[in-house]
Amino acid sequence: MTAVDAPSTRLRITEIFQSLQGESRTVGLPTVFVRLTGCPLRCDYCDSEYAFTGGQWMTLDEVLSEVARYPARHVTVTGGEPLAQRGCLDLLRHLLDQGRLVSLETSGALDISAVDARAVKVLDIKTPDSGEVERNRWENLAWLSPLDQIKFVLCSRADYEWARDCIHTRDLTTVAEVLLSPCYGRLSPTELAEWILQDGLQVRFQLQLHKVLWGDEPGR
Repeated sequence: MTAVDAPSTRLRITEIFQSLQGESRTVGLPTVFVRLTGCPLRCDYCDSEYAFTGGQWMTLDEVLSEVARYPARHVTVTGGEPLAQRGCLDLLRHLLDQGRLVSLETSGALDISAVDARAVKVLDIKTPDSGEVERNRWENLAWLSPLDQIKFVLCSRADYEWARDCIHTRDLTTVAEVLLSPCYGRLSPTELAEWILQDGLQVRFQLQLHKVLWGDEPGR
């Protein structure tokens, strides 16, 4: 399938590669990652600063052709912040029309209301230690479904307590699946696991599998 109905769509792409999904509900599954360039946030723990600038302009057809080179059916569109590029919505729709199982990793700072409902939205909620807590767009919660996921990356006990209170006060486990992830190298995974169990939180604990396997190596 080509993008004939969106001939002018171009996207600035940092990289397209296949790996194992390191996070979310599909962790461990072979996945094609499409990393878009650019992000309006500057989270303190960001591990993809290399995607802030540079990249290569590609037409939508070129992106779809590159994705088609890989056998994985799962595709994750990420960044940077992918929704900072208007063409991201076209990309998601065309991938879904091809029968791909598509997820969108987004910071939660930009409007998600126009995202194709067939895509799984993995929405970050920024904690105080991220340095971007004021950028959370709480209106986005209204556009989530039980098929989507809300993710907190936690750097400290204070971050955990903030996230725990947010989960309770906003009743987030009724909105979507909630994921708690320890920031790599900053919070002990064992400590986080123990806190979750002690407080009886009905959330999914997750590690970043790709960090366990490959460390901070880009493109993995």
